[in-house]
Amino acid sequence: MTVHATGWKNDLLLAACATLVVLTINAVSGFPTLANYGADNDSMLRLVEVRDLLAGQGWFDLHQYRMGTAGGFVMHWSRLVDAPLALLVMAFDAVGASTATAERAAQIIWPTTLYGLTIFVLMRASRRFAGTDVALPSLILSTAALFFLMVYSPGVIDHHNVQLLLTAASLWLLMEAPFWRPAALLSGICAGLTLAVGMETAPYVATLGICAAVLFILDDKERASARGFGLGFAGVALLAFVATIRPSDWGVAQCDAFSSFQFAVAAVSGFGLAIASTLTVSTVQARFVSMLALAAVVAVTVKAAFPQCLASPYAGMDERIRTFWLADVAEAQPFWSVAIHQPKLMAARYVTPFIAILLIGFQLRSRRLRREEMLATILLVVAFGVSLWQVRGSTFSVAFAVLPLSAWIAQIRLRASAAPSWRISTAIVMAWLVSLNATWAGVAVAAQSVVQKAPQQINSDPDHAVTCGKPDDFRDLAALPATTVLASSNLGSGILMFTGHRALAGPYHRNVGGNLAMLDAFMGTPEAARAVIQRERVGLIAICRGNTEEISLGLEAPDGLAAALLRGDLPAWLELDQSTAGKPIEIYKVR
Repeated sequence: MTVHATGWKNDLLLAACATLVVLTINAVSGFPTLANYGADNDSMLRLVEVRDLLAGQGWFDLHQYRMGTAGGFVMHWSRLVDAPLALLVMAFDAVGASTATAERAAQIIWPTTLYGLTIFVLMRASRRFAGTDVALPSLILSTAALFFLMVYSPGVIDHHNVQLLLTAASLWLLMEAPFWRPAALLSGICAGLTLAVGMETAPYVATLGICAAVLFILDDKERASARGFGLGFAGVALLAFVATIRPSDWGVAQCDAFSSFQFAVAAVSGFGLAIASTLTVSTVQARFVSMLALAAVVAVTVKAAFPQCLASPYAGMDERIRTFWLADVAEAQPFWSVAIHQPKLMAARYVTPFIAILLIGFQLRSRRLRREEMLATILLVVAFGVSLWQVRGSTFSVAFAVLPLSAWIAQIRLRASAAPSWRISTAIVMAWLVSLNATWAGVAVAAQSVVQKAPQQINSDPDHAVTCGKPDDFRDLAALPATTVLASSNLGSGILMFTGHRALAGPYHRNVGGNLAMLDAFMGTPEAARAVIQRERVGLIAICRGNTEEISLGLEAPDGLAAALLRGDLPAWLELDQSTAGKPIEIYKVR
């Protein structure tokens, strides 16, 4: 067991070195993800939230006042991610850096630190999974996988990278639980934190909790692990609830954000697991009955107190927003849509997890999986299943696939050391190639004979490409007096980040009023659009001709305002700002 108990310092050093190499590559190339944000709306709006917090907006006040209809709307994000970013900005401000420099430093330091920590966690988990030294394969595969996922690139400060790190850490620590006493408690803490950050990780948190309970049922030696996980999970949920929810809202349930609903489930399941693992007698039947009773209590709690949260997360969404926005969000696409419209994304996100699952299946033909292998396999399969529903799950399945793929390469290397041959050498090369998601993305690009330059029908480009993602694209708009701007939803976050204007639309499911007003204006006739513009007190209209959202709206409503502006047919009540003609963003002033 020394291979597991020792070497963490070496793994940390290797992860730091890999992170520095990638950071250097980004620096030499001029930090391209900071020079062009593209469609990374969440990172832009996250920085806006941090600015608002530092400017005096209340800790518990998650209103985004500069987006949507009058009064704005309440975001569903967590201050747990805003806080470290704000502290970084404040630290650089304290040493005399300009605000722009302080923000840029935070945008680089935060995701880079998370990148290195995630590599380290995956390396440690790979050691547990393989039961041998897999430092080199896990280092290379994790570094490459996370790099091409793009969730740790400089400037990416949304919550997805935090969630991946915490989920991977929770898995690794649960794998470590029998060998290191505090590991189960820390695993529960990581699970509780990732749930508090966002609901996207609810399936993985539930899976980890169920695994802890099942391990306790099957083996009385897992009693301490179950108790530690339960206490950590419920304890940190309590702290997050008190720290991020104002007391007057403690009784309010929000199905899409951490609230009384998620806290109640975490408290009942976590503390219930801890109590049951402490008091239940040492028989399999008794442990099974106690866990069955706990599951029943959790189910009754949800059914009785929070029945609204049992529905689909998008059940109440307006049908037009579902059609003209949600169906175009890349991370919300199902597998079949990605496979049809984006073969490169499909190859990069789905092939390596599928290979990893196949490898585990072949392993099952010869022997039973060890405890650590079973935990990782279950979470990998769950993540892969989620990715078939929504592509966002592939962020987790690609990362978790590193564990079996690293073990596979290490096994081939051991065979090569024992009996070297050209066949084994070829097998090693092939194993390396097929284990890298970049390889499959390259194959998809090479095989794709026709590349769509623009959508031919509504929602035919799920990537929802945005060509107006550079700071300079918004320079002319920023120079104009502050007003409300009518633009496509994919420009909303950029308008808030780079200008002092309000944006009517934004790619967030809670901005119902603003997004519907944008659809009414852009898809309605110029006369109908003018009525919306007067009602919402819009002073400017911004059009990005390369943005597929506007192109799609124009194709769907050829008689609408968006189509007219794309054709150059201006209604009499609009005036083109001639200084912006031909630029990425054209600005129209309402007369």
